[in-house]
Amino acid sequence: DVQLVESGGGSVQAGGSLRLSCAASGYTANRYCLAWFRQAPGKEREKIAYVPTSDGGTYYSDSVKGRFSISQDNAKTTMYLQMNSLKPEDTAMYYCAADPGDYCYLTEYNYYGQGTQVTVSS
Repeated sequence: DVQLVESGGGSVQAGGSLRLSCAASGYTANRYCLAWFRQAPGKEREKIAYVPTSDGGTYYSDSVKGRFSISQDNAKTTMYLQMNSLKPEDTAMYYCAADPGDYCYLTEYNYYGQGTQVTVSS
């Protein structure tokens, strides 16, 4: 099974930046979709960005487009989420996720990390 471990969450003031990391291991398939989800209290989990390991093309939800940037290292074993211009509404638990194959548009992935909390104060 794929194991995912997030790090880099914390508290920041509005307008600040944070960088999340996700270390992945246990790959068994040739290609994966790697994504970041977030879930705020009382809200549904939301997929905010993804990057396929195969071609690196990225996707962003409207809520983070232009402010967040997803990337992966050359070995495809570490994924990052650079978050700039943070807003209080970005406060949530952030999860990295992986799913084998190319269907990165799926709303549910097979593997999730344990999550890292991001809190943005006004």
